[in-house]
Amino acid sequence: MSLIDDAKDFAKQAGSKVADTARDIKDKATDKASDLVDKAGDALDEAKAKADVAKAEAVKKATEVKNDAKEALHENAEN
Repeated sequence: MSLIDDAKDFAKQAGSKVADTARDIKDKATDKASDLVDKAGDALDEAKAKADVAKAEAVKKATEVKNDAKEALHENAEN
């Protein structure tokens, strides 16, 4: 019976190694996916920040143009 017991032990050990390997692969895949999600989130945040800066610059320029137009009207009204 020792041969059967040895075969059972070998099968258990092999099963454990397969399960451990599968768990390691799953963990690595989960880590990679998490990293990709983080990078995508960072890229999205950066794009939003750049859009906010561009919007602020456009508003600033529009205000400058409006103020220049008002100033030109005042100067023309004084003349």
